[in-house]
Amino acid sequence: MMHGFGDLIAVLKKSPKKIVFTEGTDSRILEAASRLLASNFLSPILVGNEDEIFAASEECGYNIRGAEIIDPAKFDRMEEMIDLFCELRKSKGVTREQAAKVLSQANYFGTMLVKMGLADALLGGATYSTADTVRPALQLIKTKPGNSVVSSVFIMVRARATGENEVLAMADCAINIHPNEDELAEIATEAAECAKIFGVDPKVAFLSYSTFGSGSGEDVDKMRNAAAKAKLRAPELAIEGEMQFDAAVSPRVARTKCPDSEVAGHANTFIFPDINAGNIGYKIAQRLGGFEAYGPILLGLNAPINDLSRGCNAAEVYSMAIITAALA
Repeated sequence: MMHGFGDLIAVLKKSPKKIVFTEGTDSRILEAASRLLASNFLSPILVGNEDEIFAASEECGYNIRGAEIIDPAKFDRMEEMIDLFCELRKSKGVTREQAAKVLSQANYFGTMLVKMGLADALLGGATYSTADTVRPALQLIKTKPGNSVVSSVFIMVRARATGENEVLAMADCAINIHPNEDELAEIATEAAECAKIFGVDPKVAFLSYSTFGSGSGEDVDKMRNAAAKAKLRAPELAIEGEMQFDAAVSPRVARTKCPDSEVAGHANTFIFPDINAGNIGYKIAQRLGGFEAYGPILLGLNAPINDLSRGCNAAEVYSMAIITAALA
């Protein structure tokens, strides 16, 4: 587990949270929940049928006694939840019958538990797609005031020989396919704020095949303009671009290509031009660079809701639960 998790846990111990797991019978969720139940900083809520969840936990050998289990079919506040759901979706003309059917699905039901204040955060997606986690969040939790998009960041962690970890942030690698200049500016400031939670003093580089005009083209213009807009959004942050990756991370290259930059050579928060570059970039860092990847951490929502990879293991579920709750 990443060094720095101790800091997140310390924050949660001061203000313990409740987190919803929408896939209550999944063995990885049950293992992570059993670990959390042994702690005193984060309480799991498992969505599903109580008998099925206990049967699955016994079969796997995980002790989940004391876990809060909420079955949509037996939820005593379902009428209230349906009323709120209909109000939130009234522009779509949703009927009570339609609402009841939708709320029988664990992803929508779990999201509404957060909306109603019965939980602080949600973690889902161990068995279903990112879209099935993000769609209910967009429809019900909605974006924060001043935000227009939901985006994502990966926190990348690599052990150093000194014992201190190297921590980087990379965005957006999972949600927005072709973000425009304004969306990139928003993604950058959200990613930088998230990086701070992990002890990073963000130095934000907008990445390109050009460094400060060394190349030309509309993709270069997009990153240069997005960097300028990000600076206007958050003048207190160190933000620069457009720049090539080598100029962003190598002090030697930075001295040659952009000697007057405060970010170049020391960047730790990387903004990619599109999802192709972002997804490829973080996976190169993970597979060839020896970084552990935590994410995608969703940004821009009114409450912390995160998506698991379908290939995740129980340790990743546990880590992502702590990250998600710490965002609350």
